[in-house]
Amino acid sequence: MHAWPASEVPALPGKGRDLQIHDTATQGTITLAPGPVARIYVCGITPYDATHIGHAATYNAFDLVQRVWLDTKRQVHYVQNVTDVDDPLLERALRDNLDWTELAERETALFREDMTALRMLPPQQYIGAVEAIPGIVPLVERLRDAGAAYELDGDIYFSVGSDANFGKVSNLDAEAMRLLSAERGGDPERPGKKNPLDPMLWMAARPGEPSWDGASLGPGRPGWHIECVAIALDHLGMGFDIQGGGSDLTFPHHEMGASHAQVLTGEFPMAKAYVHAGMVALHGEKMSKSKGNLVFVSALRRAGVDPAAIRLALLSHHYRADWEWTDEVLEQAVARLERWRAAVSRPDGLPADALVEEVREALANDLDAPAALAAVDRWVDAQNASDGDDESAPGLVSRTVDALLGVAL
Repeated sequence: MHAWPASEVPALPGKGRDLQIHDTATQGTITLAPGPVARIYVCGITPYDATHIGHAATYNAFDLVQRVWLDTKRQVHYVQNVTDVDDPLLERALRDNLDWTELAERETALFREDMTALRMLPPQQYIGAVEAIPGIVPLVERLRDAGAAYELDGDIYFSVGSDANFGKVSNLDAEAMRLLSAERGGDPERPGKKNPLDPMLWMAARPGEPSWDGASLGPGRPGWHIECVAIALDHLGMGFDIQGGGSDLTFPHHEMGASHAQVLTGEFPMAKAYVHAGMVALHGEKMSKSKGNLVFVSALRRAGVDPAAIRLALLSHHYRADWEWTDEVLEQAVARLERWRAAVSRPDGLPADALVEEVREALANDLDAPAALAAVDRWVDAQNASDGDDESAPGLVSRTVDALLGVAL
């Protein structure tokens, strides 16, 4: 599966700072100082509706991570998956009388278009669950053969008790885990499981549903968590720098994935930092497909909204915050974009070297994009109120906003 084209990232004078970021597992801020190549895995979409503002906010956060790392003169190895076979996708295809593969391909293509328009840097590997199945099957067999998985009516389940570090990503108690498991795709009430929290690794073939050759597992399809584990281990290995996604993936998805990987490899942890973006609401409720209260990036683009304004609207909120999308949020972003473009369109201006460092410092401090926007606002206000004579300043500001914030002026 191919990703989307990369926009050019301008080089800035000097060098950026190492990233300090909030780690869900330790519940504190840690400093990440990767080697020459920083490694990041971000969980992708299930392509039955793409791309709403909640998606965009999440991928914007991890785009900032890449830009901070690139500014430190590192390379970035970024991997993202597409869950292109799963119950929600099959249910939507059945509802709309569509072939499930057609639906997945259509929505994935739309996602690529939206990511391109928003100038999100693409992953080096963009892997669908279906194409990962040949690598998933041996991992499930290894877990089963090691006694970390068991069969129940033809399905294969992972035993959470096989991982001594289970629970160290989300830090939740058993009851909270059980409730979230039921809410987020698990089946804690199924009779016969060793532990209600045990997640499915391999679903035996169901009538009328797609299935693949599972070798000794029998025909079926993979569970959700093992999909990401197989892709991440194949392309990044253990101990990569960031496992990212929305905060609703903390449990069960990232918790279960970490346990799968840790049992498979005997290493801990799977990722050095677990980083989660907040949820976006509309009309007081979390924006979600199940509620149908979605604002789509593609619909905003069709309505003539500049993608740079959409991106500024996302950047105006801290990535870990839960916030609400409103017309006012977008109007403020449109006005900010107009002010910024007017300020950098002048032939000269106030010196901007200090601004570059302010933006770098803000983003290195747990991706504090609102503080970075405020720094640019101050330069723009001063630029509009005075007569600077630095001919290089407007260009430097434009390159800084482009390179570090992903906004083209």
